[in-house]
Amino acid sequence: MARVLSVMFVASLLLMILGICRASRVGVCYGRNADDLPTPEKAVQLIQMHNIKYVRIYDSNIQVLKAFANTGIELMVGIPNSDLLSFSQFQSNANTWLKNSILPYYPATKITYITVGAELTEAPNSTSALVVSAMQNVLTALKKAGLHKRIKVSSTHSLGVLSRSFPPSAGAFNSRHAFFLKPMLEFLAENQSPFMIDLYPYYAYRDSTTNVSLDYAIFEASSEVIDPNTGLLYTNMFDAQLDAINYALMALNFKTINIMVTETGWPSKGSPKETAATPDNAQTYNTNLIRHVINDTGTPAKPGAAVDVYVFSLFNENRKPGLESERNWGLFFPDQTSVYNLDFTGKGVVDMPAGGNTTGSNGTWCIASPSASEPDLQNALSWACGSGNVDCSAIQPSQPCFEPDNLASHASYAFNNYYQQNGATDIACSFGGVGVRTNKNPSYDNCLYATAGGKKAIASNTTATPSKTSSSSPQRSYRWTQHLLMAFPLFLLVPF
Repeated sequence: MARVLSVMFVASLLLMILGICRASRVGVCYGRNADDLPTPEKAVQLIQMHNIKYVRIYDSNIQVLKAFANTGIELMVGIPNSDLLSFSQFQSNANTWLKNSILPYYPATKITYITVGAELTEAPNSTSALVVSAMQNVLTALKKAGLHKRIKVSSTHSLGVLSRSFPPSAGAFNSRHAFFLKPMLEFLAENQSPFMIDLYPYYAYRDSTTNVSLDYAIFEASSEVIDPNTGLLYTNMFDAQLDAINYALMALNFKTINIMVTETGWPSKGSPKETAATPDNAQTYNTNLIRHVINDTGTPAKPGAAVDVYVFSLFNENRKPGLESERNWGLFFPDQTSVYNLDFTGKGVVDMPAGGNTTGSNGTWCIASPSASEPDLQNALSWACGSGNVDCSAIQPSQPCFEPDNLASHASYAFNNYYQQNGATDIACSFGGVGVRTNKNPSYDNCLYATAGGKKAIASNTTATPSKTSSSSPQRSYRWTQHLLMAFPLFLLVPF
């Protein structure tokens, strides 16, 4: 008996260690509240080209689920607030939804999370009261299908779920939400599901510029903020907001529940009064965020702890109501060009945009990696000559760059055209890891590779013309910012 208990203890310890050591992940939110977006198939190609492995969607749209099939991308699927009544009333409704909307596409489409409802603290109490029973019914349906250990069930929240967020150690859940929050936390703990939170330092800065510095909001602070209760030092608002949730969970003795950030980001454009909504600030925030997360920095209260983060959003969404910033959270325009360059690996050096697309490669070119597999090269080449809007006419038969007629040569030409036309940055040569930069000009004979300024390959004998080949994310609430701003007193700022 003692030996059995010893084995169980060691196994539990190993599981705990593995949980602590798990690497953080960065994904993207794919909202579709727009009338000018590319097809889901093209959106998935774009996601793959940027090596994004984790995606959140806000419904269970069949076309979208099919587009993600056999990609290996892990998908978070959403059940909107409008469906909570039917899901909570009858188990059969959850069973039918799972049978019709999930099982036909799983496991080809790698669904790993189901979010039941979104930001319910901003919804009427009558809706909030439905969420836990709806979650339970979805879980029961998953158990019947034998998928409850592979697909986790949770719900997302805004920071309005807290009554207090400063200092972080005083973080506390609002008692007004206890009627649904307490049973939800018990559900999450019992089923080892994460607490999902949407964090937006942008709103806290925008609505309290006198108390919150821009540098602190975008991970660029040259000073620290002290939590007077713990003495912990904070260098950015994201960590402070995240630790406020950590402490709120600990205060209710839910220490084992992991936190997942299901939305965060920064808008690239806003109304005249939204002066911080710029491409530079958006790029700085998201670049620093990704590096912070990928490095498994953790937070001052939980150093080294892994946290998964989803950047909002893949595209600008032109049908979203509200201020101008609401329609400009995207990493990409609907035509699939970048709003600004962003490296999802957290390792590359990203150039800051300056008045639109930049040019100038400083004597570098982009070619196919010698170690790349043919399937990966083919996918990247197809994307570059299609959605990437590269002129691939020069690699057609009888054209100057057709020979040598092999995949690596053709991909190199297309990769370089895209690279030069999109600022000659690290990310513009990524192609999902199959592109590499070189200082050696790959031009040969009459095949001239593009150089700084976006010149295309030319040759005297060329005659060919260039070849061409809803549900939505919820509007983020502003209301919580009026009473939950991380309003750090100036006397707490301490220089490094």
